[in-house]
Amino acid sequence: MTLLVTGASGFVMSVLARRWLETAPQERLVVLDAAALDAPAQRFFAPFAPRISVVVADVTEPTAWGAALASHAITHIVHGATITPISRGTASQACREPEADNPAGIIDVNVMGTVALLDWARTLPQLKRFIYVSSGAVYKHHGPDHPGEPLPEDGYVMPRRLYGISKLASELIAERFGDLFGLSTASVRPSSVYGPMDRVTASRNMHHVPHRIARLALDGAKRVRVNTLDAVGDYIHAEDVADAIISLLRAPRLRYSAYNVACGTAVSIGEMVRWAAEKVPGFSAEVVAAEQADILQDPALKDGMWGAYDVARIFAETGWKPRPMRAAFHAYMDWLVAERAAQ
Repeated sequence: MTLLVTGASGFVMSVLARRWLETAPQERLVVLDAAALDAPAQRFFAPFAPRISVVVADVTEPTAWGAALASHAITHIVHGATITPISRGTASQACREPEADNPAGIIDVNVMGTVALLDWARTLPQLKRFIYVSSGAVYKHHGPDHPGEPLPEDGYVMPRRLYGISKLASELIAERFGDLFGLSTASVRPSSVYGPMDRVTASRNMHHVPHRIARLALDGAKRVRVNTLDAVGDYIHAEDVADAIISLLRAPRLRYSAYNVACGTAVSIGEMVRWAAEKVPGFSAEVVAAEQADILQDPALKDGMWGAYDVARIFAETGWKPRPMRAAFHAYMDWLVAERAAQ
């Protein structure tokens, strides 16, 4: 089998691509990305280089990549190429609306790029499955109706920003292409992802809270300045996301059009600081005014897209379940230590 992954020079899709190669020693990987592999990506993929083919092209321009991909006998596709125009974390970042910089470009890549890939994919005689990588950004800020319950896939969908709007549109387009052309398609909705290969790229320049806490602790900072210890999120390690997607790629059949991929529990900033201190004794948090905070979060956002996601659907379908957050967070800190030593 040969897997095509779009966006695999970036963060989450690079982890998925490597995980596919690690778990399937006889199978191949094709990468389609607008950016060539940078130095971190080259190191990350080095053990598997003989089984990787990289095509550098814009996903919205099939004339630039269609011929190059035609010879690879692709059987599975994960479409993760996207522009992620989200700016959160500090008071100065919160004042800026990155979507305003290039709104047409966001729609073009995130929606029309999906259309272009699906229109090409429907011609592949050996294609077994197409997975679209959506986002928890498709959800409302509030829900479910009963407080304390995790957020299910059905209902509570109402994106308010171009990123979430483009993701929901692409979910529906992928589902419709599946119906029209007999394709096995599904979308995954990851919650807030952190983990290996999380770095600034041309299409993504934001980091979730676990990333920032882990790096501050390992950089030798004595404390992280936060405006609250009580803000929460459902944070999922990129390797767990990769395993979830691979479980869907390999499932004999899929019953649903969308699957949450998340830890399934919401954890607070205070909990993550304590976990970081288990690895770096003496590390702590200091609650400061918003304008002085390294990490700025709203403690009132505890449900909807900000709370815990229900992952019962994918567990029932494939048996996948994520690691507990503490174990996954410590694994990320261990990876950071090893990566710095290797450099």
